[in-house]
Amino acid sequence: MSTFRQKALLEFSSHKAERFCVENKPVSSFFGQHVFDLKKMKNYLPEEAYEAVVKAIEKKCKIDRSVATHVAEGMRSWAMERGATHYTHWFHPLNETTAEKHEAFIRPYANGCAIEQFVGDALIQQEPDASSFPSGGLRNTFEARGYTAWDPGSPAFILDQTLCIPTIFVSYTGDALDVKTPHLKSLRALDQAATAVVRYFDPETESVNVIYGLEQEYFVVDLALYRARPDLMLCDRTLQGHTAAKDQQLEDHYFGNIPSRVMAFMKDFETEAYKLGVYIKTRHNEVAPNQFEFAPYFEEANLAVDHNQMIMLVMRKLAKKHNLKVIFHEKPYAGINGSGKHCNWSLFTNNGINVLSPGKTPQDNLQFLSFIACTLKAVHQHHFLIMSAVATLSNSYRLGGTEAPPAVLSAFMGSTLADLLDVIDKGGPGRGRSSERTRMDVVSMVPEIFPDNTDRNRTSPFAFTGDRFEFRAIGSSANAGSAMLFLNTAVAQQLKSFKVLVDKEIEKGEKLEDALMKIIRKFIRESRDIRFEGNGYSDEWHKEAAERGLRGITDVPASYDALLEEQSIALMEEMCVMTRRELEARYEVRNQMYVKKLQIEARVLGDLTINHFVPAAIRHENMLLENVKGLRDLFPPEEYQELVSTQLKAIRIIAGYVNEMRGLVHLLIEARKKANNVELLHDRAREYAAAVLPVMDRIRDCADHLEMIVDDELWPLPKYRELLFLR
Repeated sequence: MSTFRQKALLEFSSHKAERFCVENKPVSSFFGQHVFDLKKMKNYLPEEAYEAVVKAIEKKCKIDRSVATHVAEGMRSWAMERGATHYTHWFHPLNETTAEKHEAFIRPYANGCAIEQFVGDALIQQEPDASSFPSGGLRNTFEARGYTAWDPGSPAFILDQTLCIPTIFVSYTGDALDVKTPHLKSLRALDQAATAVVRYFDPETESVNVIYGLEQEYFVVDLALYRARPDLMLCDRTLQGHTAAKDQQLEDHYFGNIPSRVMAFMKDFETEAYKLGVYIKTRHNEVAPNQFEFAPYFEEANLAVDHNQMIMLVMRKLAKKHNLKVIFHEKPYAGINGSGKHCNWSLFTNNGINVLSPGKTPQDNLQFLSFIACTLKAVHQHHFLIMSAVATLSNSYRLGGTEAPPAVLSAFMGSTLADLLDVIDKGGPGRGRSSERTRMDVVSMVPEIFPDNTDRNRTSPFAFTGDRFEFRAIGSSANAGSAMLFLNTAVAQQLKSFKVLVDKEIEKGEKLEDALMKIIRKFIRESRDIRFEGNGYSDEWHKEAAERGLRGITDVPASYDALLEEQSIALMEEMCVMTRRELEARYEVRNQMYVKKLQIEARVLGDLTINHFVPAAIRHENMLLENVKGLRDLFPPEEYQELVSTQLKAIRIIAGYVNEMRGLVHLLIEARKKANNVELLHDRAREYAAAVLPVMDRIRDCADHLEMIVDDELWPLPKYRELLFLR
């Protein structure tokens, strides 16, 4: 057995389920203790400053810099009481990670003394060097200035004795260099457009908030085994690995008993999440071995994204204490389910009304139908742009598989709503199947079951689930805001158009109800092709989708062209979310990230092949050769030929794979060289997809076959059967 694998397995077998300190108190007693929320602001800020922050959050207005000084001092006092020594502006650059530069509170004072200070200007604005973050051409390398600016809508929090202040990140010219800035703009656009429509039904409505519920899937692997896999360490996924004899085929992991080591880890990170003000509701085993999920309660979209990014950071840190590694890659293992970040999307008024809830009165139904019609029209018109936003190299290994959403976007409404929309489409009065709840009396002593009006369709990327839509195509490792901002903006545009058209009908003398229904019917008819109630995995659906004019993601780099289509640019500029220049920058960044990640994977696979797989195969081949020679010395020729036939066959097979792999590595190097010489970045990305990926697949196929032939003690990397099952 290879030294690395032997050591990893030895460490793995010696690990015990470790129980780390978990608060032996009700969660409510320590919930949010590491967050500078409004309750704490009230205690640490002057009344004028507190009211200014509340107004900024509720009315979306700016905070005066003079007030910021009081806020900064209150933040510092609170943070230092909890052991904080530094502060940082915490932001989300375009590589979809988070970034932070720590600054100490301490500053020099007279006579060699020191004091702690945090002023308003430092709270509101900082200047991290922007030169080393992806910008897509928004700035030159020698133009290093970039600005972070405080986002009052997401409260500051303490992590590792550092006060973290959520911020946006923009260039010297004001262009967005992050995910948060356009996401906030999309939320503002949707708020304004939705509020205007809701006022048809409730003139007192002041605002509409976008609400996300982000379900997070992830894998866990033993840290020692992880460190023995260079591909996992450098690429977050296994570039080689034959399927295990047992993985998920018995369907015994899903909702099964959580392994004790993982449970200890879950309790640890949930405790920290509660201290950081995150309402984690659900935890469970997912379908694949060593795959798990947590889900928080729904919350305001900007805060939901920040909380998700924050908890991913916390999970990575705490997993090491449990000798575990958390993997957020969408497809770390071939042949079993991958991971997503399902976003449950809904809209709530400031009065607490969910406009996507069907309701019981005709007036409520008209409001509901208005928003359903606008959402379906938005998804239909911009389906390819929305799907291109989730298309990354890592997510491409998952999308389109039979455990993940198809690569073509469609909306599932459920039989009750589908019938209703069909009736409206055909000119009916807007009444479909009765919405009265049915009952199921299954067995005596068990309470009656009240089934929902819609079933769940796990094959749909965008499914209506009672009072919200669930967008299932976002990758597990992604920043949800980078995809959801396109959905938000598209819906905002349709709501804006809806309002204009309804007002025109009213000006012609139509009653409000008649005008609303006329435009609802128009939008439902124009978007009927996006609705699909069947099996999204079927070949028939993909053929039908093409006939409907729905485009799917078949080539990830090619899908990025959706960002530069005139329809997309017009959408983002009309709604003041992004400029053409900012869209072009994101187009460049996505192509750049695709190329760089695939470059890394190709280089790692080449190294593994030449320095791990081939030597192991040759060692096994040499063992067989020694065996053949020994048998020749012991047995007469007539018996010898029969005795060594199996060994000779294995030698030929191994030699064939070794030669093929060496040749393929040479082809891989040449394919990379050719791709690297392509001048335009987007053409280079397509060349990598077309020429490099297929060679990598062929190398993997050879290595996977060799794994099943070579002596287990000689194989250099931990195998799937070792990686997938925690003991």
